[in-house]
Amino acid sequence: MEKLSTQPYKGTRDFYPREMVLRNWFFGKIRKTLEDAAFDEYAGPMLESLELYAAKSGEEIANEQTYHFTDRGDRHLAIRPEMTPTVARMVSNKIGELNFPLKWFSMPNCYRYERPQRGRLREFWQVNVDIFGCDTYEADLEAITSAIRILRAFGADETMFRVHINNRRFFNDVIATIAGEGEERARKVSKIVDKKNKIPRENYEKEMGELGITAEQIAKIDSLYGMSVADACALCPESRGAQELASLFDMLTKMGLDRYCTFDFGIVRGLDYYTGTVFEVFDLAPENNRAMFGGGRYDNLVGLFVKNQISGVGYGLGDVTLENFLTIHHLIPDLYTGGTKVLVTVFDDVPYEHTACLVESLRDAGIASTLYIGKKKFGKQLDWGVKQGFSHVVIIGGSEYEAGEAKVKNLISREEQSVKIDELIAFFA
Repeated sequence: MEKLSTQPYKGTRDFYPREMVLRNWFFGKIRKTLEDAAFDEYAGPMLESLELYAAKSGEEIANEQTYHFTDRGDRHLAIRPEMTPTVARMVSNKIGELNFPLKWFSMPNCYRYERPQRGRLREFWQVNVDIFGCDTYEADLEAITSAIRILRAFGADETMFRVHINNRRFFNDVIATIAGEGEERARKVSKIVDKKNKIPRENYEKEMGELGITAEQIAKIDSLYGMSVADACALCPESRGAQELASLFDMLTKMGLDRYCTFDFGIVRGLDYYTGTVFEVFDLAPENNRAMFGGGRYDNLVGLFVKNQISGVGYGLGDVTLENFLTIHHLIPDLYTGGTKVLVTVFDDVPYEHTACLVESLRDAGIASTLYIGKKKFGKQLDWGVKQGFSHVVIIGGSEYEAGEAKVKNLISREEQSVKIDELIAFFA
């Protein structure tokens, strides 16, 4: 019989204990940062109706990028490719009971059927941060501030990342001023602008021309890409989007956060449901100069479920891009040494219950510890402790047991000393 493959499914990863140390560390930092900013954590199911994603993202994306199936009850389900439809459904479900504005976050794993590449896999974990029920720029400011604080929590500074900010309302008004009225026209232009850095210049101009945008109009649009927020807003001062941008950047400056942020007319975010502020966070490292994550304002996603108008603003940060960022900028500390972790050895001439009870006492005192499992030679026990990253080994052989003492060996400094058994907890505390 042919043996089964030991490799994980393409685009997914195995996380051995060493990798889990890293993941628990950075998810812990993110959770602490968001909780300190008074965000509340939520979670939702892995399975949702396929219809939910089709309604939000379109039939093509729902069918081509989701893992979906029909269950035994003939229900068409999908494994979640993102969390936004779920949180919109959850908010809608208890809309009369919730205390708005809401500040929520989650850290789900998601699945998308797409080609695995750097920064993108088929299974990934995504930190989702959303604020519901605030119609003004203050929610946009809070979302952007939380994103900056997350990266700063890892030691990142303004030389390592930049938040590029625009506004879809402002974008639409500017395009209308330059190229003529029409929401659909602005939407089509936004699709081209969104991919302008990913396609050849001639393709960019060709696609603009197919929409009836003249060379002169293209030049006017291009001039906006390098403008300051003040100069850009002056082109459409009556635009609600311009006013939102001006207020947002004014407050970022007053808070001292403008050094992390820049206005970028080329940021539009490809999804149609964005309606106001949009932003993307870029890694400034030359070897990884790309957008890491982003988000923006979506004014009525809950309208898929209920008649109520509930505004929202949020973003998603993937674990793969975050790990790449932390690695490139050398922001991951030594997570595998430091802290007290005690191995208690076993010998045939010492009652097993004695050392087992000792370990329980150490654990009760909050000291990470374990009893070596099995009866092995002392050298094997010591070798195992070193390889497993223990900081200390407590050695209690027959003579030590009779004397009521233990030898404590520090596996880092290699120093060894005798300690009374009933004083071990105080020794490690």
